[in-house]
Formats: sequence, C-alpha cells, structure tokens
Amino acid sequence: MIDLYYWTTPNGHKVTLFLEEAGLSYNLHGINIGKGEQFASEFLAIAPNNRIPALVDHEPVEGSAPVSLFESGAILLYLAEKTGQFIPVDLHGRAEVLQWLFWQMGGLGPMAGQNHHFRNYAPEKIPYAIDRYVNETNRLYGVLNKRLADRRFVAGEEYSIADMAIYPWIVPYEAQGQNLDDFPNIRRWFDTIAARPATVRAYARAAEINPNPPGIRTEEERKILFGQKADTQPTTN
Repeated sequence: MIDLYYWTTPNGHKVTLFLEEAGLSYNLHGINIGKGEQFASEFLAIAPNNRIPALVDHEPVEGSAPVSLFESGAILLYLAEKTGQFIPVDLHGRAEVLQWLFWQMGGLGPMAGQNHHFRNYAPEKIPYAIDRYVNETNRLYGVLNKRLADRRFVAGEEYSIADMAIYPWIVPYEAQGQNLDDFPNIRRWFDTIAARPATVRAYARAAEINPNPPGIRTEEERKILFGQKADTQPTTN
C-alpha cells in the first residue's frame, strides 16, 4: 500500500496521474497548505522541505522497510522504476523521458509558478515581474509545442512520466496568460491526455480533497505560503 500526502496543485496532480494510470492502491492524505498543515512534524518527517507531494511506499519491490520520498520528480521516477511502467528500458528512450522530466522540474514548473504568483497572488502587481514570467512561460510553451510537432507524446509515441509531469502545469494555462490556440501541437497533446480515463479519475480525486479551491488567498494564507524564512516556519503537531 502507498500513502500519498497531497494537495491540489500541479505537483500533487503528477503523482495521482501515475497512481491512477498504473492501477496502484493508495491512500490519499490531504495536506492543506493554506492552513499550514505542511509544517506538522509527522509530515516533515517524510518531507523536510515542507512541500507536497510526499509518498510512503509500504511495499517496496525489494521487500525492505518502507520507502519515503519527497519531490514530485523523484516520486514519479521511483514509481516508474517500481512498476516498470511509463519509462522505457532502453538507453535512448529512457534518456528522452528523463531530460523532459527535468525540463519540467527545472524550467516549466518554476517559471509557471512564479507566473502564477505575480499574476494572481502577489498583493502588489509589478509589471516587470509579470512580463518576465509570462514571457518565459510563453517561451517554454513554444519549446514544448515544437517538440510535439512530430511525435504523439513528449518523449515519443508512448505516454510517460514526462507527460505526467508537464500536463498539470499546462492545465492552468489561462491563469498563466497563455492561449492554447497559439500552440496547436500542445492543444492536440493536451486534449489527448485530458481524455484518458486515469486523468479523469485523478482530477476527480482532487475534487474530493479540495472541492472549492480559493481564487484569492487570505492574508493569513499569504503569510503561510509566501512569507516563510528559515527562522519563521511554524511548527504544528
């Protein structure tokens, strides 16, 4: 059995996409990041960076003690290797998947995340910051659109953990100031993944955990989500 500690963010959706695709049994534990639940000592024991998602696999393939993981990319790679699914075994295919997984982790996710912050959450609208991250997000969409011009999925003809990592960060494209009509290859890829039964199930689980996601953060939520430093992180029991 797998325990997934989760909130309804793009990084959280990555893991439910995999678990639903692979048909793995899992318990879903909501960690309400707006209420500071990510600072509970029990959660920090498996996610010292106080970020979701985190996962505990109580039945690792080697039959060893439970494995706990944080960082969504590491979790996806672990699950792919555990199940032998959604990552090729050949050298070249594996390399294609891994480079696009890390492209998301190091590029699309951080840039789109800053885009969301300055466009939607920052109390002060700073034009330079908004333009910087909207434009960089647009550039990255262009990279992805070009990549998808001659292949069905990001790493080739087969769906992989690279697609699972990228897709949830494209879902809120409107909030990122992007228009999928400008990126027809992404649109085709996006619609294909959205229609997968496992994708539908994964996002249904999100609605169970957080049926009414807020559009505007309260001042208290802003402090919890955006105001932490090394010496100000709350500790909850």
